[in-house]
Amino acid sequence: MKMRNILQNILAVIVGLFIGGAANMGIVMLSGSIIPLPEGIDPTNMESITSNFHLYRPKHFLMPFLAHALGTLIGAFVAAKIAATHQMKFALVIGVFFLMGGIQMASLLPAPIWFDILDLGLAYIPMGFLGYKLAKG
Repeated sequence: MKMRNILQNILAVIVGLFIGGAANMGIVMLSGSIIPLPEGIDPTNMESITSNFHLYRPKHFLMPFLAHALGTLIGAFVAAKIAATHQMKFALVIGVFFLMGGIQMASLLPAPIWFDILDLGLAYIPMGFLGYKLAKG
């Protein structure tokens, strides 16, 4: 029985990361049609993004924040639902994984400090915990 729980918990993390990452990417891909990027920016080219970051306005940060927060929330929810034991820990593991990705992106992009603080402070660990709370019912 114990081996089954271990395998189920590993599956919870893998599926949570996959579903959360897919949700994040889906929102990012849709974001340009909801809030168009400034003229001349190629969202598939990191150099284009970084060299034109000065053209971004606060509205351009809404969709990335929602992608990070909702991707983490959905991934944590799924992980907590699948996990056999320690549901909160596994939901928070998803939050930590996504936080590490957020830290990586914050180091690569010249985003305003207010966005980095908001994003790193609210989109990951709190959403992981909220995902657990929602899964718990």
